[in-house]
Amino acid sequence: MKFFASCGKGLEYLLVDELLALGCAKATATVAGANAEGDLRDAQRAVLWSRLASRVLWPLAEFDCPDEHALYAGVAALSWQEHLQPRQTLAVDAHVSGSAITHARYAAQRVKDAVVDTLRVQTGARPDVDLEAPDLRLNLVVRKGRAVLSVDLGGGPLHRRGWRREQGEAPLKETLAAAMLLRGDWPRLYREGGMLLDPMCGSGTLLIEGALMAAEVAPGLQRHGDVPPTRWPGFDTATWQALRGEARARAETGFAALRPAFFGRDVDPHAIRAARANAQVAGVAQAMDWQVADIARLRDDTMLSSRHSGEGGNPGPLSPWKKPMDARFGGNDEQNAGTQKADTTPSPARGLVACNPPYDLRLAADPALYRALGDALKATVPDWRASLLCGSRDLARATGLRAAKTYQLFNGAIECTLLVVDPVLAPARAHDEAPVVLSDGATMVANRLRRNLRKLKNWREREGIACFRAYDADLPEYAAAIDVYATDEAAPRTFLHVQEYAAPADIPEDLQRRRLRDLLAAAREVFGVPREHIALKTRARGKGGSKYGQFEARGELLVVREGRARLKVNLFDYLDTGLFLDHRPMRLRLFEEAHDARFLNLFGYTGAATVHAGLGGARQTTTVDLSATYLEWCADNLRENDLGGTRHRLVQADALAWLEADTHEYDLVFCDPPTFSNSKRARDFDVQASHVRLLRAAVARLSADGVLYFSNNYRRFRLDEDAVAAFAWCEEITAQTIPPDFARDARIHRCWRLGRRA
Repeated sequence: MKFFASCGKGLEYLLVDELLALGCAKATATVAGANAEGDLRDAQRAVLWSRLASRVLWPLAEFDCPDEHALYAGVAALSWQEHLQPRQTLAVDAHVSGSAITHARYAAQRVKDAVVDTLRVQTGARPDVDLEAPDLRLNLVVRKGRAVLSVDLGGGPLHRRGWRREQGEAPLKETLAAAMLLRGDWPRLYREGGMLLDPMCGSGTLLIEGALMAAEVAPGLQRHGDVPPTRWPGFDTATWQALRGEARARAETGFAALRPAFFGRDVDPHAIRAARANAQVAGVAQAMDWQVADIARLRDDTMLSSRHSGEGGNPGPLSPWKKPMDARFGGNDEQNAGTQKADTTPSPARGLVACNPPYDLRLAADPALYRALGDALKATVPDWRASLLCGSRDLARATGLRAAKTYQLFNGAIECTLLVVDPVLAPARAHDEAPVVLSDGATMVANRLRRNLRKLKNWREREGIACFRAYDADLPEYAAAIDVYATDEAAPRTFLHVQEYAAPADIPEDLQRRRLRDLLAAAREVFGVPREHIALKTRARGKGGSKYGQFEARGELLVVREGRARLKVNLFDYLDTGLFLDHRPMRLRLFEEAHDARFLNLFGYTGAATVHAGLGGARQTTTVDLSATYLEWCADNLRENDLGGTRHRLVQADALAWLEADTHEYDLVFCDPPTFSNSKRARDFDVQASHVRLLRAAVARLSADGVLYFSNNYRRFRLDEDAVAAFAWCEEITAQTIPPDFARDARIHRCWRLGRRA
């Protein structure tokens, strides 16, 4: 089965890795969650063990939902006697988008009405509503006219671990705390003997979550006690109890072995009292050291500067930077005796600082406090790693710490910057890495880039766009296109593909080069990427005019995500990357229309359209291209998405000649030919001269209701409408296929939809 695990925005790729580690057969990231494949046991294991998921949703039904009447009918069509007894209780959570149903609370009410009415008719009794602890909690999502109704297997939000008894003014969700610790590489650091410090610990969320993570305690073990999280009849209670039994055994072992490695400091004594109470309930109090202390006094903290012994000679918490000898060198004290004599002053042990400084409307966001935090950490734990959740990029900069990586996360509705630093006190910059002061021209480009990113932000987040055009000669003097590619990895990397446009002949070459340097400096400043993450395609003047110069030969393939597809791109070795970003809407349309279709991709290039059709449920696909390199690339893309076998045919041939000889029938065809091509293996091709012949041959291969999408990027192209009308109906859909990031240049391509005349 496929099920859905929701999470906070920014945690999707971490959640995918976690679900796969928990045994799911497959997991793919989407906006604010992950689509997972596995059986009910896998989903129940995720309820118990996921540290990142907000909810685990098991689908009951999916149906068209153009309005409230369709919503009621779709829910009422289910056999509710199989899911809920009349005397049980019910709750419904709803999330809606679109213009037909706009109020989530009303949508939830209609679902509840449909369930209650159906059971009343079938049994003569109705269930009650219990919003806090229902027997069955349902979850409704309505998006783009489709409704998905699911059982909430966890019975409610999974960030509630069960140990929190008290909290401060602005508590951090446990799921977000877990993400901060994972980004900080806390599990590895703990295994290597490291410590965990939160100098502004509040009610202790980060430290308690870190201790439970170190002890391998299942996050859901304390949430419901011995009572299953849901009383839905489909829930496998025996499996759940077995999973809990295994988790309890692991927890007992983990608690017994937990080191006193956790240090919490806060200026508010009420927060420290709350932290102590929460740690006691969580079962990790013995490993904690809590102190009321101001951040400015951190360097004078005796617990952070020397070892202490507890009563009866039992060792107390270790200094965060002093490890036992056997932990530092491996083996036991006898084995390391010689080394100990030679090294009488223990060197600092590595650890993690995890901290959520104040930043929201309820707590003042003071840049001076962030600067004080950064200074204190440099003085106290200079060799440690740090994971700091800051309210904004500007506040992250105020710490004065140099980021190894930054991530965009959301603490509720608040957009935050997670600053990962390693080490806290970074070595001095090399001479060639000194901070660059932007010129006036570069500043102008940087401002335009930031404006474009703000303009595209909501669209990118809503659609889950990872690769997009950020700049397209918006300022005519700085004539280049900048495309952003974010890799589909647990820790995504950002790459830029910069393609210089030809400058007018009257522009001096030295001025052209200076403008390009300014543009690159602006791009590095805005996106924070190293030089090696920028693929630059420059133009060189010579005989015959301006041409692109030589490309790198790195052979570096990156995997990026588009919709449900994972696609390989090569940004450095060729002029094109393997993915035409302007065709994104067309590929997503093919995904939507490919279910059970026989799909044909002519001039298939690297097969991105084929992958989308395959993931959309195409019965079979055929990809035709003359290039063996592109077909091999296509095969790699298919394998990357677990698409293979005889259902997916790759044909190396001249597309037009092959098409005219082919006898098969297709329901969906995509044809995006080059403007012109010549090859020793095939006749020259000119899209303007050959398009009627090409379209006639393609339409002849369509089934009765088949559809052909024809596209090209030749700016002076003219469709011969009279000739095409003789064998096909045809409508231009260009406007529907130009994405927002290419709106500046709506002539990037043109696209038509064709079909056979009756």
